[in-house]
Amino acid sequence: MGSELVGFSLLSLGVLLAFMTLVWVVSLPLRNASIVDVVWSLNFLVVAVLGVAVGDGVEARRWLLCALVAIWAVRLSAHIFARNHGRGEDYRYQGFRKKYGAERYWWVSLFQVFWLQGALAWFVSLPLQVVAVGATPAGLTVADVVGVALWAVGFGFEAIGDAQLAAFKRDPSSAGTVMDRGLWRYTRHPNYFGDATLWWGFGAIAVLAPWGWAALVGPVAMTLLLVKVSGVAMLERSIGSRRPGYAAYVRRTSAFFPRPPKAV
Repeated sequence: MGSELVGFSLLSLGVLLAFMTLVWVVSLPLRNASIVDVVWSLNFLVVAVLGVAVGDGVEARRWLLCALVAIWAVRLSAHIFARNHGRGEDYRYQGFRKKYGAERYWWVSLFQVFWLQGALAWFVSLPLQVVAVGATPAGLTVADVVGVALWAVGFGFEAIGDAQLAAFKRDPSSAGTVMDRGLWRYTRHPNYFGDATLWWGFGAIAVLAPWGWAALVGPVAMTLLLVKVSGVAMLERSIGSRRPGYAAYVRRTSAFFPRPPKAV
């Protein structure tokens, strides 16, 4: 099992880097490195499809995981595409382009953005890799049921939270106000909480397979990325200055795990 996992893992890494190289090539004439945000979730679909195509793990589990990843990845990719369409390059990548210079950034971005995110996706995708080669348990188990339940909760938080926020932004009366309705009443980031939760579902589906402990590295890494690096921490560094009343929202509302708002 160890050698099979290593072999599939290396294959996955190569395929992901090739996929992200293609995305990088597309970004060059567009002068828009932020298209990487649209395809981020599709990296995991690539690994899941690869597991179905060439993996020799339990077929039912490979197909189950692939279906769950596909639903999540396609929805998230479509949502980010619709949200970002027509806005041009995100300010983060514009800052990088200014820092490195336009004449250099076209090739710097391959390593700093596209291959880096491909490598991160490969690391996070360990549950998918474990399932791709895991020959046991032979049939679906309680762990798979728990995993699907966690996925459903997480997908619901992410999809409903995104839809609620999109509706809020479309409402002209919402201008300059803070979104604190629906799921956003209970957590400041229901979409990030949902993303982390469904990844724990993927981990649960993989955990009983040989090397299943390694599968838990994926959800741990995704949760840390969402909370400490690219999600909650990054967004909250700037949003307070852009949204009057956000400080009061912070005082009464959980940052990540949903809970009833505090009385303040």
